[in-house]
Order: sequence, then C-alpha cells, then structure tokens
Amino acid sequence: MSKHSSSPSSFSSSRRSFLKNTALAAGACLLHRPLRAAPAAGPEVLGQGAYRYRAVPGWGVLDGHTPVNDCHGMVEDKRGRILLLTNESRNNVIIYDKSGRLLGTWGHDFPGAHGFKLVNENGEEMLFITDYDRHQVFKTTLDGRILMTLDAPFESGAFARAEQYKPTDVIPAPNGDFYVLDGYGTSLILHYTAAGEFKKAFGGRGKGEGNVNEVHGGTIDPRDPANPTLLVTSRQDCMLKRFTLDGQYVESIFLPNSLPCNVVFKGDAIYIPQLRMKDGKSTGFLTVMDFHNRVVSNPGGAPPAYGPDGALQPLERTSPLFTHPHGIVVDEEESIYVAQWNSGQTYPIKLARV
Repeated sequence: MSKHSSSPSSFSSSRRSFLKNTALAAGACLLHRPLRAAPAAGPEVLGQGAYRYRAVPGWGVLDGHTPVNDCHGMVEDKRGRILLLTNESRNNVIIYDKSGRLLGTWGHDFPGAHGFKLVNENGEEMLFITDYDRHQVFKTTLDGRILMTLDAPFESGAFARAEQYKPTDVIPAPNGDFYVLDGYGTSLILHYTAAGEFKKAFGGRGKGEGNVNEVHGGTIDPRDPANPTLLVTSRQDCMLKRFTLDGQYVESIFLPNSLPCNVVFKGDAIYIPQLRMKDGKSTGFLTVMDFHNRVVSNPGGAPPAYGPDGALQPLERTSPLFTHPHGIVVDEEESIYVAQWNSGQTYPIKLARV
C-alpha cells in the first residue's frame, strides 16, 4: 500500500470515442451521445404507499461537451450541489445544482471510476473515489485535488498482484476510519484508520453467514448513533448484510430476485438502487425499506408482497423508466437522484416525491 498526495499520472481511456455527425454538410467530426428522451407530460407515479415519485422531465441533460459513460455514483455536498461520478475521463466529476444546471466539471484520470462517497472531516468535505481499472482508492477535495492514494493492501495477505484488487466503494466511519469494499475482486471488506493504515480484512467470498459475494456498495447505518453498524450489499446473494464496525456478522436481509448495488439512509428509511433482476428478465428499479427492514415501496417495481410466513416475495420490475440503477442521492426534499450503469450514456434521473 502507498499513501501520497501527488496527482496520479494521466491515463488514456479506451472508452473515448468520437462518432461522425453526418448531419453536418461539412462532414466535421463532433462528439455525439444519445440523450434520454424527457418523460411525457404527466409522467407515471412510481412506488407505493408513502414513497411515491414522478420523474422530472429532462433533469440534468447536458450537451456533447460534457459527456458521460457509466454514471456510477452521486453525492450531495453541504452547499446543496449534486456531484456525479462517471468513468468518462473527459470529465469524471460533473457538478449540478438542484435544477440540473451544470456548475462545473473536473477529473481526467479515473477510467475505472466507480465508488463515490462524501466525508466531512472537522467541517471540511472530501471525497473518496475508487477506480477498479487502476486498482486504487483516492481521497480528494471537492474540486479534485488528490489528498491520499491507496494501492492494493498487500499487507492483508489477500493479494499477490495489484490486478486482483478491484475496489468498488468506500464507507467512511464516524470515528474517521473507513472501509474499502473490494467488490469486483476478493469481496473483502478492508478496514483502514483515518490516516490510511490497514487494520484488518473480513467478509470475502463464500457460503458462510459472514461471507459476502460481490460486496458492491454499502454505508454506515446511523439510526442508532450509540451502536453504528456496517450495512453492505452481497449482490450475488440478493442480500444486504450487517456487520459491527469490528467486522462481526449481525444479520442478513434477503431481497429475492434483485441485485442491490448500494445502500443510502434518509431518516429512518433505507433506499436501495436495484441493478437488475437476478433472473435476467429485466433491468432494475429502486427499493425503500423501513426501520424494521421491511420493503414498503418499489419505485419502478411491483408493490412489495409478503407471504404467510412473513417472507418477502420475489421482487419484479414494472416500469421501463430505469436502466441499471447504480447509485442514488436523497436530498432534504426527499427527491431521489439516480445514476445508472450501462444505460446508453444517459444522464441521471431525478424523481420528485409526490
């Protein structure tokens, strides 16, 4: 593992492409990307019960000078700005206001940009970015200055080569420590001190209660401040799993037929972007759970149903609005901003609460 404050070397991105715009008589080559069609007037209401939403037409749609590839993560800073992370290295971070107006961009060196988390340290906000192509984790300022770079933690004994390490998310803890999720590699949860010193690893692939299979994303459950816990996805198991901050397994929450990507808290509710259906029949939707871990709404999906034994029945998608939901932000008005993977280079979707 290395920790330094210098900017990483520039990476060439294999994802960069320029398509010829044949509509120009001069035949000039311009950047082109498909734009998501704005929802029709009077868009459908998504979700059930107290958690129902309508899509905001055309939110955040920009021109070809600010392209996206996969939209992996979103965060909201204390100024109310919405920051989007994309693995398009012409502008890895795109900054919006709440209306979807472009405020700025930065970042050219993250071809595998994936995990995106905001952390507040003594009143100063910073970002964690994971890059699974570079096999590294970065801590940056809000304007992109790199403060820390973490390489593969060889001291854990889990990695023989850097290429085995493919981090997908970071979970900042209340005491300043943080956890790196090696979601596309070993599926280990790697615990670090605030200074970036490796402490321990737990989880990892397997069939035991304490194993996780594709620990893609997660967060701290803040609802009991005296006893915070880690809540992470075990995506290939269609589950969330809870651990203590020292790595002890607590419980599993089964979400049948879904592939949960991440976990976001707002008040007592848990919001989950569901990438797609496990059965492969469709792409995804969103799920909202209450304080008791019961699904109460599926925006874009069928109403939740529980069997006589109290078991949640398989979840299903019903609306074509979403394509592989991947990361979300819930703002103070309880609007939801949805970043999507593999969606045809479309910008995020904003849902306003009904």
